[in-house]
Amino acid sequence: MSLSVLTERLPRRVPSVLPGFGLTLGFSMAYLGLIVLIPLTGVFIRSAGLGWSGFWQLATDERTLAALKLSFGAALAGGAVNAVAGLLVAWVLVRYSFPGRRIVDAAIDLPFALPTAVSGLALAALYAPNGWIGSLLADIGIKVAFTPLGVVVACVFIGLPFVVRTLQPVLSDLEPELEEAAATLGATRLQTVSRVIFPALLPPLLTGFALAFARAVGEYGSIIFIAGNLPYKSEIAPLLIIIRLEEFNYSAATAVATVMLLLSFAILLLVNLLQAWSRRRTGFAS
Repeated sequence: MSLSVLTERLPRRVPSVLPGFGLTLGFSMAYLGLIVLIPLTGVFIRSAGLGWSGFWQLATDERTLAALKLSFGAALAGGAVNAVAGLLVAWVLVRYSFPGRRIVDAAIDLPFALPTAVSGLALAALYAPNGWIGSLLADIGIKVAFTPLGVVVACVFIGLPFVVRTLQPVLSDLEPELEEAAATLGATRLQTVSRVIFPALLPPLLTGFALAFARAVGEYGSIIFIAGNLPYKSEIAPLLIIIRLEEFNYSAATAVATVMLLLSFAILLLVNLLQAWSRRRTGFAS
């Protein structure tokens, strides 16, 4: 067999549209380092300069702990609410056709498009004691605006699109024939949901929850107008960082930022571990 014939039979590598792996990987790592890693490293280096005792004193300040508790607690509560509500909204948008469906689908993205200050002002106006919704809730003794509950409402508002948009493609690929086959085999509706539908939706649901939590925990503009911003009660951690910076107390601001980073990394790592466990358990590829 001649060399030319052997060469023709060998599989040929299809050239990629983008440059080679080395160049694209180098650009990706350089861009990631410049935009993400270097700024975060700077925060940790600045915190290390405080010393362990100085950092611990600033990080465990009573006002700092109250702000962190509100920010992370409200973000977790908002993510949990969005996990349930977002699943229902995504299911309705994918599985049902009704008049105005496209308008509802487009309205899901409003929190993405609206400036955060506009969102915060709108929520404060609606849920204030004299607002359209706040006045109705005030009649039954529920106060939303300028309380920690208002922070949760703002977190729900800004996090809903993440859950819906994460679940929609998965629901579109989930064929209704699977549910029909389960019903044919004698499965009840509860069994169909728990054993056929929910296992396929759990990984993207956790992803949407993580995205909604990450957006809410660092949100500023949409929250400060409805929170009330009272120290030890309705003051969020990002606002406390701004206050410390305005006081030229850079050490305290850096300590709060470092604690927020560490807690965020820990929670996101936990969510990723749950996603990996869910994929292994249900047999979905990562």
